[in-house]
Amino acid sequence: MAHFPQLLISFVRPRPLALFAVLAAAAPPQTADARAGGYDGIWNVTFATTRGNCSSGYSVPFTVTGTRVSSAGGGRVSGRVNRSGAVAVQVSVGASHASGGGRLAGVNGAGSWRGIISGDQCSGTWQATRS
Repeated sequence: MAHFPQLLISFVRPRPLALFAVLAAAAPPQTADARAGGYDGIWNVTFATTRGNCSSGYSVPFTVTGTRVSSAGGGRVSGRVNRSGAVAVQVSVGASHASGGGRLAGVNGAGSWRGIISGDQCSGTWQATRS
């Protein structure tokens, strides 16, 4: 079976992934204040695996624009961040998929993720820093 690093290499090299950050909290409906751009920018997300046979320590960028979380250049990424910083994201590339949730605050963020990466069920944590 392929391992998590091979999947991330395909995310990062052929089509950079915006957010694997991967995060399973549901964000409530957004207000005009949330669209003001309090979390706008490129966030670099580093993943740690705590369960499963997926490697750790890989980083990928994602973009926040208003309330929307999206890819910084490839992969299918969808997500939302609300005005208090709660973030929820879903990512898929081929048969691999993951979701997660957490919180952004200032220039940092953290949360948890879970998914099926190259056939392996894995979960873990993530940390993000805004550039």
